[in-house]
Amino acid sequence: MAQAKKIVLYLLIVFVLYTIITSPKRAADLVQIGFEGISSAAQGVGQFMTQLIS
Repeated sequence: MAQAKKIVLYLLIVFVLYTIITSPKRAADLVQIGFEGISSAAQGVGQFMTQLIS
């Protein structure tokens, strides 16, 4: 099972590198979308915690 996880991880890394090399603009757009999602989630958690305290 550990061997399968290692293979999947290597394939994921190769796919990410291939995407960055062949289409850097698209890869940058995807990273930006990901960070915007993380930011929105953090803001939502912050608002939830604020409402719990209030």
